[in-house]
Parts: sequence; structure tokens; C-alpha cells
Amino acid sequence: MKIIKKLCAVALLVAMPAVAIASGAAVHLDTAPVNLQDTASLQRGAKLFTSRCLACHSAVSMRYNRLGDIGMSEEQIKVDLQLPEDVKVGSTMMATMDANSAKLAFGVTPPDLSVISRSRSADWLYGYLRGFHIDSTRPSGWNNTVFPGVAMPHVMADLQGEQELESHEGHGAGKLVLKTPGSLTPVAYDAAVADLTNYLVFMGEPAKMVRYQLGWIVLGFLSLMFLLVYALKKEIWKDIH
Repeated sequence: MKIIKKLCAVALLVAMPAVAIASGAAVHLDTAPVNLQDTASLQRGAKLFTSRCLACHSAVSMRYNRLGDIGMSEEQIKVDLQLPEDVKVGSTMMATMDANSAKLAFGVTPPDLSVISRSRSADWLYGYLRGFHIDSTRPSGWNNTVFPGVAMPHVMADLQGEQELESHEGHGAGKLVLKTPGSLTPVAYDAAVADLTNYLVFMGEPAKMVRYQLGWIVLGFLSLMFLLVYALKKEIWKDIH
């Protein structure tokens, strides 16, 4: 009985972080349109990532030459991503701003984004990148419906425009309303965020599609072996039955 009680206590402690996360995730998250076979989307996402995110965030587990997996040649990586002369194609993706300067500017060190899609989920990222709104009480002038109190400013505000959070008493957390349009229409901006989210998912596990392909090959091999073994069994046992 004591052992059962101890096991229950351990299970409760393990489950507590998940419960805490679930209780804090009251905001609705749209499903991210992730498609790792869409290389055009992944390439557009890679361009957005290097132009919008790498200023402050690093991706130390990702090398530029790994973009060859999504159909980018070395020349495309250099030209399309506008790599500085001192950055080699085999280099890891390092932030332009050093960690100390970033911490002084934002109050916190920007996290590495190598596996952010695995720690946060694609749906969370898709909602977060569309959830920025003006907030004069925040040091950056921005807040986020998915990550309230975020220190990060809206680095894609010129594309999306400026949203305001219209709160309605007794009707939930409020509604985001576009007050000042950006250079992209809302539909085009959502598509751009989908591309960036798609790339972040790819970056979290670049070999995922290869792993899936190998999985199908292994399943095909096992199926063939099953048929051969079954036929052998029938041949061995036919005289006995």
C-alpha cells in the first residue's frame, strides 16, 4: 500500500508541470499549416528567419549548409540569405547581436531557436508570431496575446502593421484588431508566418523527412520478409498437414 502511495505521489509531481502549462494556455491556438515537403515554403521561411530573427536569436545547432536539404544550393544560401563575407556556408547560425548587448536592450537574453518548435510547438509559434499588439505599458511598446509580458518587440511589424487588443468586459481576453496596415495584407502576412513556422519546425529536426522515408523502407522490407517467411512456413508444413 505504501509503495502504491509513493508511486501516486511521484506521478502527481511529474504531471504538475503539464497541468501548470495547460492551465496557463487559455488562449486559442490555430493549427499551423506545417508541410515539410513544401520546399518553396521552407526556403521562404529560411529567408525570413535569417533576415528577421538572426539579429538577436541564434540557432547554434543549425548550419547554413543544412539548407541544402530543402533544395538550396551554396550560391542560393550566400545570395538569397545575404550572408556576410566573413560567414561561411558551413558555419552555425549565430546572432548578429551578442548576448550581453541583447540582455541590456531587452532585459533578458534572447533564447536560442534551434529547437524552439519542439519546446513550444508549431501551433504556439504560429499564434505567437501573429499575436503581437501595441501596449504602451511595455518597455518595447509591444505585447503578445500568446506570450503576455514578452520582452521581444514585434520585428515583423512593418509587414503585419499595428494591432490593438480590444477588450470587452465579460467577453474573454479581447480581440485583436488591425489599426494600421503593414506592407502585407492579413492573408499574405499569415502565409509568411506559416512559412517561418514551417522552417522553424524543419530546423528543430532537419532529418525528420529522411527518418520518415527510412521508416517506410524498413516497413516495406519487413512486409516482404513476412511474405517470404510465411511462404516458407507453408512449404515446410504442407506435407505435415
